[in-house]
Amino acid sequence: MEDGMSSDEDYYSDRDSLDGLENEDSEFHCTPPKGPTTKVITKESLLSAQREDLRRVMDLLSLREHHARTLLIYYRWDVERLFAVLVEKGKAFLFDQAGVTVVEHEGLESPLGSTITCDICMDDVPSVEATREDCGHCFCNNCWTEHFMVKINEGQSRRIRCMAHKCNAICDEAVVRNLVSKRHPDMAEKFERFLLESYIEDNKRVKWCPSTPHCGNAIRIEDDEFCEVECSCGMQFCFSCLSEAHSPCSCLMWELWAKKCRDESETVNWITAHTKPCPKCHKPVEKNGGCNLVSCICGQAFCWLCGGATGRDHTWSSISGHSCGRYKAEREKKSERAKRDHYRYMHYYNRYRAHTDSFKQESKLKEIIQERVSITEERDSRLRDFSWVNNGLLRLFRSRRVLSYSYPFAFYMFGDELFNDEMTKEEREIKQHLFEDQQQQLEGNVEKLSKFLEEPFDQYSEDKVMEIRMQVINLSVITDTLCQKVYECIENDLLGSLQYGNHNIAPYKSKGIEKASELTACWKANNSDKYPPSDCGASELDRPSGSGSSDESGCSSRKRARKDSPGGGLFDLNLPAEVIDRN
Repeated sequence: MEDGMSSDEDYYSDRDSLDGLENEDSEFHCTPPKGPTTKVITKESLLSAQREDLRRVMDLLSLREHHARTLLIYYRWDVERLFAVLVEKGKAFLFDQAGVTVVEHEGLESPLGSTITCDICMDDVPSVEATREDCGHCFCNNCWTEHFMVKINEGQSRRIRCMAHKCNAICDEAVVRNLVSKRHPDMAEKFERFLLESYIEDNKRVKWCPSTPHCGNAIRIEDDEFCEVECSCGMQFCFSCLSEAHSPCSCLMWELWAKKCRDESETVNWITAHTKPCPKCHKPVEKNGGCNLVSCICGQAFCWLCGGATGRDHTWSSISGHSCGRYKAEREKKSERAKRDHYRYMHYYNRYRAHTDSFKQESKLKEIIQERVSITEERDSRLRDFSWVNNGLLRLFRSRRVLSYSYPFAFYMFGDELFNDEMTKEEREIKQHLFEDQQQQLEGNVEKLSKFLEEPFDQYSEDKVMEIRMQVINLSVITDTLCQKVYECIENDLLGSLQYGNHNIAPYKSKGIEKASELTACWKANNSDKYPPSDCGASELDRPSGSGSSDESGCSSRKRARKDSPGGGLFDLNLPAEVIDRN
């Protein structure tokens, strides 16, 4: 998404991609950097990210991999929550809730050559054709296989329970994989893909990038889920609702606003205010003459004043057999309210759209300014540092974004749709004036900053350029400060004082939306001592959910091959499960 403009719906990209704004380390380090708190998980690093959490649980509780995965899936891959339950409730409670059975059932194995009776199909089968789970229940392989296939088709492959009555134990994924692959290799691939993608589907800290077409990446956050992130593909979105980045609007506000803008709700308001429904076919009819006896295209005549069905006979003063002279306040109030609501919506929509269109025009400034900088540098001038221009552009983009989304916020904050019971009329007016004063100050300074950045400074003298430079630097600081004050007003004075509503917004960041860094496929040094991932030179674990190809460093990478599938086929982790199934 170059310059943040990939489509009409993707208005903003205020990333610090402009030259000269910040220095990034060019040297690759395998240890996690301290900078970005969001990570991009690609198909190459998905297995590594999953195994990292698995290793932490395995090392702490001395478990096998499939037991650790069962615990993490139950607790939605929240390792900290899992550890908290372990400390508060104990290991027995932790295992019982997740369906993990680690008790060794010694002496229950049947001797070779013996037969057992399957309690499901009631057939006597050789012991080699039966499988015993960790919980101690043993059934024939045919019954196990049918049970596993039904659960996989029902979408329950991440937590397949034992067939025994009232048994809460989760079946060993290695057993599921082994039995299903013998009869249906494609089903085994589906099972393994679900296990792998459970790290994304069941993890509240990880979500797919909502880009279209799908880029194949997922984003993992470390802090608050109410944040805005940028994927490596350039897509900027709200991590909480996966819509486009929309702060200072809350997710609910933006959902309502987007629906209001794209559907026909406002057209309906106009129709309510300027037309009346036919009493027969109920189609809207617009009056195009002075007579109050109107006719619908279906042939029905009715009175425009009250909307009641009538005959066609009428005089200059009245309709034959019809009288509606009595005043009815409700009908008049409904029409007036529809007009008022429509005008209010258009007030906020026009300003929201104006700042959006302004950003589209200003986004073209980057290339123009780079040309002007090149021309100025070719001259024998003492001006060499033009980072102030790039910094000013960044502040302009960021401020435009805040201004644009502040109007949908104000539409719902001071309207009757969401917070009618939260504030009195006097409180609403006071808070609205406070917000609009700050919004007006920000708007005025943003327009000034835009004006100075559009100046053709390559044609000016050095003194004039220095004057513009000081103005841009000052206005950049002012707009950044005003944006922070707008957010503080929203978080503390407006949303913070609500009693019942829960509207959280992404925090304001001066440098713009944080771009997620790619999660490296290997960890070394300080982190490997504490939680070494199994695919970075560690010893082989008990059969992971698929064997990935490895490079020379031992880090798992590429797509993961299926040994059981005919021809060594691959499945593509570059798409979500539903996309793969559809294809």
